[in-house]
Amino acid sequence: MITRKTTKQISVGSVKIGGDAPVSIQSMTNTDTRDVEATTAQIHRLEEAGCEIVRLAVVDEEAARAFRPIKDKIKIPMIADIHFDHKLAILAMENGADAIRINPGNIGSKDKVKAVVDAAKAHKCSMRIGVNAGSLEKDLLKKYGICANSLVLSAKNHINHIESLGFSDIKISLKASSVPLTYQAYQLFSQSSDYPLHIGVTEAGTFFAGTVKSAAGIGALLLSGIGDTLRVSLTGDPVEEVRVGWQLLNALEIRRRGPEIISCPTCGRTEIDMVSLAEKVESLSSGFQSTISIAVMGCPVNGPGEAKHADYGIAGGRGQGIIFKKGQVVKKVKENELIGEFFDLLKNDGVK
Repeated sequence: MITRKTTKQISVGSVKIGGDAPVSIQSMTNTDTRDVEATTAQIHRLEEAGCEIVRLAVVDEEAARAFRPIKDKIKIPMIADIHFDHKLAILAMENGADAIRINPGNIGSKDKVKAVVDAAKAHKCSMRIGVNAGSLEKDLLKKYGICANSLVLSAKNHINHIESLGFSDIKISLKASSVPLTYQAYQLFSQSSDYPLHIGVTEAGTFFAGTVKSAAGIGALLLSGIGDTLRVSLTGDPVEEVRVGWQLLNALEIRRRGPEIISCPTCGRTEIDMVSLAEKVESLSSGFQSTISIAVMGCPVNGPGEAKHADYGIAGGRGQGIIFKKGQVVKKVKENELIGEFFDLLKNDGVK
């Protein structure tokens, strides 16, 4: 049982972050925000995958104004991702952004930061202070170099400034592309602050490498009880970020969404195309909402026994296979009928 650290609770639109709220899944669109139709379509796909908060890049005034027509067509809260131009943060909030992500260090003067904070108060928006190892302040770099302490000090300096302006509806991220550095920074910050944390490993990489790095970094933090919302950063389709995020929460038994697929790694006894079989089961069940466990085994003799804890399962052998439920064999079928018969059983049992 993982014991999460209790943090201050804030809101991003209708989604609560921190406190006793569940760990939420975020992603970021990679469409041109100014293309309302394409961006809306991508957000709909993210919603279907289980994304609970979406972030959009704000590159200019047109992108900031696009928040209004996009917001009218989607269900989940939107965060405006801002760099350098404080006026874009204000404009995005005026057009319906539920929160903003800024790095106060690159927004500009204290007056500009104050203007952003005043707008956040007026529009009841929360804020993420995003500290990144690649854009630390020069004085911190000179004194400490790139290290966990630098990331934490940067965050606390920004927090102190924002708090001095009478605003505290904030969450914090301290990201690096290095897993150990990311882990150390979040651990250090969490020891002395109760602000909610947005966790992730930045610039994690392509699907394979990025999933491994994210699982290592995010997983380690969640196991330590740290993290209130997360984004898995992958190069590619953001829908995959959401899918990986949910698999992480499933694996750590923090939250469940959809089925858990259990499959054997194959061995010399395997007499069926296990890779294809497991991939088909995973693909065909990917849209299910039911939090069932499905076992896909390569040995019809030991399969049901080894996976008796699974709700449902199939095991293949030479030209045939068996379908089982709670460890008990339900039916023996030909190999080419295995998938069809299995999903017919799920349908008849009301799994969807």
